Amino acid sequence: MSGADWTPAWLWLAVVASGLFHGVNPGMGWPLAVSAGLMERSSRALLAALWPLTAGHLLAMLLVILPFAVLVTLVEWQHQIQIGASLLVIGFGIFRLVDRRHPRALARIRPTQLGLWSFAVAIAHGAGLMLLPIYLGLCRQADLDKGHEAAGTLMNANLSMAVLVSVIHAAAMIAAGGCSAWLVYRYLGLKFVSRSWFNLDTSWAISLILVGAIALLLGLGD
Repeated sequence: MSGADWTPAWLWLAVVASGLFHGVNPGMGWPLAVSAGLMERSSRALLAALWPLTAGHLLAMLLVILPFAVLVTLVEWQHQIQIGASLLVIGFGIFRLVDRRHPRALARIRPTQLGLWSFAVAIAHGAGLMLLPIYLGLCRQADLDKGHEAAGTLMNANLSMAVLVSVIHAAAMIAAGGCSAWLVYRYLGLKFVSRSWFNLDTSWAISLILVGAIALLLGLGD
């Protein structure tokens, strides 16, 4: 199998890996699912809380990616769009690395509004931005003969790819987050969380910068 054949596989692996990374991060909400299960003393309450968390994260991914799905229809500007998206991701990563404060608006969302909370947190942390370079890379791999494609057909393909990337990423995210929540709820307990609490904000910011830098180097190398 050639390097070109491996490229889409690595890109899809990156979609799944970023979802698992987001899911394990406590900042994406799985402790809220544990809290729901403990308050109602029911594992069903825990599982029910995962659905709005998934929906909010998925909507955040789509909100960021879908506009670019329309933009990359402008084939002659695709190279510039990829470079611009890479710089955007790098810039946001640097911002998150320097400014660790969480937006005050997040504190105003009630704990019962899990879907809205998940959506707002994903936007505030740049979760969708992390997927942008990966998504644009998949579009370039899929549109090998894009010069002969009608704009409408190309846009439909890009929109479908955006939805697929978002869904797979969100599924990986909630799988990792759900497993973390279940382990804490069923076996490890809250004491484990308080003793071994981990904050991934720094590694999140660094990963944004790395993803953007790799995409930028690939874009400049074309």
